[in-house]
Amino acid sequence: MAQDTLLSNRQLIFLYIGFAIVYISGLFIPLMQNDSAQHATMAMRMALNNDFLNIYKGDNPYLDKPHMHFWLAAVSMKLFGINPVAYRIPALLCLALGAFSTKKLAELLYGNKNLGHTAALMFLSAQTVILSAHDVRTDAVLTGFVIFAIWQFVKFIKTQKLVFVVLAGLGTAVAFSSKGLMTLVIISFSVFAYLLYSREWTRFFNFKIIAGAVSFAVGVSPMLYAYHHQFGVDGIKFILLGQSVARMTGDGFAATNSDYLFFFHTLLWAFLPFSLLFYVGVFDRTKFFITSKFKKKIGAEFLTLGAFWMVMVVFSFSKFKLPHYLNGLIPVLAIFTAAYLFHLYRNRENKKIKILWIIQLVVIFTSIIGLGLLINSFTGIPYIGMYMLTAVVFALLLYRIFGTENLFSKYAYVSALFAIAVNLFLNTQFYPVLTQYQGSIKLAEYVNSHRLAKQNIYMLTNDEAWAFDFYTKQNTPRIEQVDLKPGNLVVVYDGALKDFKRPYEIVSSADNFRITKLSLKFLDPARRPGQLSKIYLIKIKG
Repeated sequence: MAQDTLLSNRQLIFLYIGFAIVYISGLFIPLMQNDSAQHATMAMRMALNNDFLNIYKGDNPYLDKPHMHFWLAAVSMKLFGINPVAYRIPALLCLALGAFSTKKLAELLYGNKNLGHTAALMFLSAQTVILSAHDVRTDAVLTGFVIFAIWQFVKFIKTQKLVFVVLAGLGTAVAFSSKGLMTLVIISFSVFAYLLYSREWTRFFNFKIIAGAVSFAVGVSPMLYAYHHQFGVDGIKFILLGQSVARMTGDGFAATNSDYLFFFHTLLWAFLPFSLLFYVGVFDRTKFFITSKFKKKIGAEFLTLGAFWMVMVVFSFSKFKLPHYLNGLIPVLAIFTAAYLFHLYRNRENKKIKILWIIQLVVIFTSIIGLGLLINSFTGIPYIGMYMLTAVVFALLLYRIFGTENLFSKYAYVSALFAIAVNLFLNTQFYPVLTQYQGSIKLAEYVNSHRLAKQNIYMLTNDEAWAFDFYTKQNTPRIEQVDLKPGNLVVVYDGALKDFKRPYEIVSSADNFRITKLSLKFLDPARRPGQLSKIYLIKIKG
């Protein structure tokens, strides 16, 4: 195999097909509470009310994340109906854009198409990216357009063509309209890191960049107009500054995190199965730039490594941290990791890849044991065809582990194949069973099957069950307990029911668990009943 080729065309096609099946299978997983179901309900309100200027969380104005994700989801629902697939389609398309942009930027930086494909596959295999395609929040839109904007900015620097800086500005605008200033941090640090090493300052800072600024301003104007329409000047101040300051200081958030290494150890699972290779590469290439005194060398680039260090340092000082904040950086990390693997391959660093391979095998077989425990914990085969396909992919994975191809290619291929096998199982066998513990969906199914009058159903204020809203396809009114009338139906969690003062009868009930916060006690079948709560549909008596 040539030194500029790590994965054969047959391997590339197989892996792309495998990831396509993984991502498409994720479209059909029931929505998870809280954030994904909440965001779906907020987009549903836009679609049902034909109101795209006002954004609400339940009955309350929502002054937090910008509109773009909700707009795209709402448009999709207008086209394809109120269902989980329609909600997820925009996220899937944005991640496809992210994979394509990752490939093209890698090719632009390194002049190697095989490296570009490898980077795209590493992006698609990242566990946090796969999660973002079915546990959909704002991150998929952010991720796709962040890397698209970076690619277009670098292309503009290299070619000086006006069209690319205009596209870069528009891509930045869409990313900004999905999550706010954090997107500008990733994009600007990436471009700055590229210029810092390439020294092409004048090719960026010239009169043509004005066109990029104008296209950015045009691109964000719908979002700013919507904020001003609903919240006035305070809304614009919030998205331009207040939102990011609040997250950095932790002001207004229930939980803060002072762990400055939070994002560094989060990447260990978020960038699986290539996180170990990535971190080895970070320390190796950081040493290279230090020892070379940052002198420009042919074949080297600083965009990916520089962006990683700068973004991680800034994000680490934030008082409010969540794992998915890193998603927008994953495409950059994928390019860096692919380039580093090619670097090891070209320089025949066999000892290093052998050590990495042994550790990767430990990760793979430990994960397989973990999946075996999950099978023991959650019985049932929801989709027999996908069950058989998953078994075949796992068999192929084990077969390829003992193959005789060179270790560099095997590391890349087996690791990606591992990501496909694991997520096929999770998407088609684990999550469909796990989501049955979301009682709000069970109650929605009861209401739909018994054709209860939905206009007579309420929720207590601040006791929301978002998935119930979405699966009954209505914005269930929130109400205070004292305002309920005899005959009203109320969705209520057991915690609120304990303090209920009105006479009632139970119409239906379901076990409930916050499945996005799994615990060992819940995963243990013997201890699971003690971890479950209840959600009820009750009827107010006279």
